[in-house]
Amino acid sequence: MTREAAMAHAERYFDSGTFKADLARRVAIPTESQNPERAGAMAEYVEREMRPAFEALGFTCKVLTHPRAKGPFLYAERIEGEGLKTVLGYGHGDVIRGLEAGWEAGLSPWELTERDGLYYGRGTADNKGQHTINLAAQAAVIAARGRLGFNAKWLIEMGEEVGSPGLREVCAENRELLRSDVLIGSDGPRLGIDKPIVSLGTRGAMNIDLEIVAREGGHHSGNWGGLLSSPAIQMVHAIASITGPTGQIRIPEWVPPPISDSVKRALAECDVAEPPEGPKFEPNWSEPGLTLAEKVFGWSSFDILAMTSGNPQTPVNAVPPSAWARVQLRYVVGIDKDRIIPALRAHLDRHGFSFVTITMARDEAYAATRLDPEHPWAQWTKNSLLRSTNLKVAILPNVGGSLPNDIFSEGLGLPTIWVPHSYPGCSQHAPNEHLPAALAREGLRLMAGLYWDLGEPGTP
Repeated sequence: MTREAAMAHAERYFDSGTFKADLARRVAIPTESQNPERAGAMAEYVEREMRPAFEALGFTCKVLTHPRAKGPFLYAERIEGEGLKTVLGYGHGDVIRGLEAGWEAGLSPWELTERDGLYYGRGTADNKGQHTINLAAQAAVIAARGRLGFNAKWLIEMGEEVGSPGLREVCAENRELLRSDVLIGSDGPRLGIDKPIVSLGTRGAMNIDLEIVAREGGHHSGNWGGLLSSPAIQMVHAIASITGPTGQIRIPEWVPPPISDSVKRALAECDVAEPPEGPKFEPNWSEPGLTLAEKVFGWSSFDILAMTSGNPQTPVNAVPPSAWARVQLRYVVGIDKDRIIPALRAHLDRHGFSFVTITMARDEAYAATRLDPEHPWAQWTKNSLLRSTNLKVAILPNVGGSLPNDIFSEGLGLPTIWVPHSYPGCSQHAPNEHLPAALAREGLRLMAGLYWDLGEPGTP
């Protein structure tokens, strides 16, 4: 059998409706990792859905656990022989809360609905649809060749949407079990619906809570205004000291080193285009002198995610006693994540805001990672995808979002390759999350070709 036969088998899997049926079954399991009441659904996804799917392809499965984790981890392996390349796959079965009230009429987060060529449902894009594509592509290779031609290992976790608690420990405790030559996974979006990419890492992300508590209770603004400090005003000025008025970061430890030549060359090939259904880019925002791609993939960005003071729903004439804000730094390789909080503390102290308390909003913070765009695995993957499509394939040094990639790249010492099967307008983390059917079909073809190539001579 041939490479083209494997890709054709993957396409028939889609055209027969089996992909849609498999994904519908997985979407129907409400695996909200932020909801403690969904513990049963988390276990169901691993034990009753994914374990049988792997075992049907000749994988041996093992459930791993950790006290910090939000759900079980599924480890699966298919070992075909010594001396063969070993490829670790990754996916997460947990999803963001359904947010049922925000979906359009006739749509539900827990029911796959096809409308205008789009598959709607929570997890269709992030991440159930993506690991369903990859597993089915491996099945297509087995059907065409009779074997994969490489050793395959998989790790499915159930807590990525809450920071992957326990994943680092599980990987450290099972380092020998997970030993591989490369990680190949799929998560996040492409640059555009018709722009396949090879991504090599992620920006890091740290969510930080800032709080000012001046006193107990609010006090009438007519009687006390001018006599009491305003925590809201203090908070606004404290946060404003962190960036310039157009978002340029002013804390030196948060500013990356100059972008390397290899990363610049790769980003020059990455066309960041405005999606027709999305907001318009604002080119004067963030660090001046950078291209759009360099701003979102090669640099740090700071945002205020939420802030409160007083009672926003029913304002009253009172000086509020406190103010709170959650801010976020997304950062690239070259920023030491262990220095982010100390640098913020020193910066606020220098500017007279020593009374602002600083707390990490999560126990776990993803580090920034990036494989060099000229690494052999990056070039090999790009060439494989080019063999399977007439579209331009770009190498993205790292995506703008965050994943637990450092656990694999640093903890397990693996080159990390990501081939996303979603697009920027998929509404992931929002109501009406969806996956374009055509993109899913193309993803099946691309991954079947890639997995076929892994069983051939010439891998790095």
